[in-house]
Amino acid sequence: MKITSLTTYEVPPRWLFLKIETDEGITGWGEPVIEGRAATVAAAVEELSDYLIGQDPRNIEDLWTVMYRAGFYRGGPITMSAIAGIDQALWDIKGKALNVPVHELLGGRVRDSIRVYSWIGGDRPSETAAAAKDAVERGFSAVKMNGTEELQYVDSWDKVERCLANVQAVRDAVGPNIGIGVDFHGRVHKPMAKVLIKELEPYKLMFIEEPVLSEHASSLLDVMRNTPTPIALGERLYSRWDFKDFIASGAVDIIQPDPSHCGGITEARKIAHMAEAYDVALALHCPLGPIALASCLQIDAGCYNAFIQEQSLGIHYNESNDLLDYIQDPSVFSYESGMVKIPNGPGLGIEVNEDYVKERAATGHRWRNPVWRHADGSFAEW
Repeated sequence: MKITSLTTYEVPPRWLFLKIETDEGITGWGEPVIEGRAATVAAAVEELSDYLIGQDPRNIEDLWTVMYRAGFYRGGPITMSAIAGIDQALWDIKGKALNVPVHELLGGRVRDSIRVYSWIGGDRPSETAAAAKDAVERGFSAVKMNGTEELQYVDSWDKVERCLANVQAVRDAVGPNIGIGVDFHGRVHKPMAKVLIKELEPYKLMFIEEPVLSEHASSLLDVMRNTPTPIALGERLYSRWDFKDFIASGAVDIIQPDPSHCGGITEARKIAHMAEAYDVALALHCPLGPIALASCLQIDAGCYNAFIQEQSLGIHYNESNDLLDYIQDPSVFSYESGMVKIPNGPGLGIEVNEDYVKERAATGHRWRNPVWRHADGSFAEW
């Protein structure tokens, strides 16, 4: 079997899909994207195609190694996201060729389903209590919300109180036994992160996510180690080499690699198993489309330390198209009692609606992060 072509499709709301075709008529799908840089990742996929056309798609480990190591400059969000989507599509092809789900090729399942959580609210975390209650009524047992709006390096106490009031409203709405994740989204700098982590302790959170940007986390390790609240991070780390020091530090309780950003199924599994050796939990990052979610679930199936899965159904970014729009059988992601079953179909376990993908790719997108500013006019982290 030989790879004959790679085709990318930019589709709303902010996704990039990849189709890899072979000379035996078996095709695979992947989702290589950095949100806000879809066209750049598509260009990287095209450049990497030089290593792939004419090669056997089943030699996944060797192809991954060539894509990563044959470039003198390695890693980073663009290259690793391009490799990620290609890797997902290669696993999809191999599973389809053997008529088994990807998780069977990775050693089989340790679970039949996994808990999922629902995003509540938008970029600015107000009026989230009603959304949290609605999510629980729809069967979710965990939710995640943004913790703050813009925060200066050192900011006023009313910003802290606003965060606490928002979290308190959600806790009051859903009761004591629903998991609440609070995402700082990299908006918070070290001086305020120390304050917020301490003040949020009484709310018995499921986790605090990305308390500071990963490049600043080393200055906060003692605070992260000593809070009773689990600390999660990793969506902006792109390889096992990026993760290794955080995992070994003892300050991170949950890692969140994104299999559409961190080199795909191949690399995400290596990161997950490295974390397991340190008794660190896995909660794969996935505010993306159906191919990304299917890839996550194939990894979750065989990773003992996976405990919950992010998914994007109804997330505030999905204004034009939603998670289920691009697949033939939406029931593959049906949620029940806050859980989703591991797909058992061949490959990634989903069938992409290619005609609809092409139709929406004609519209495309040019999604960009919002640009926020502080009251003094300086740039504010989003």
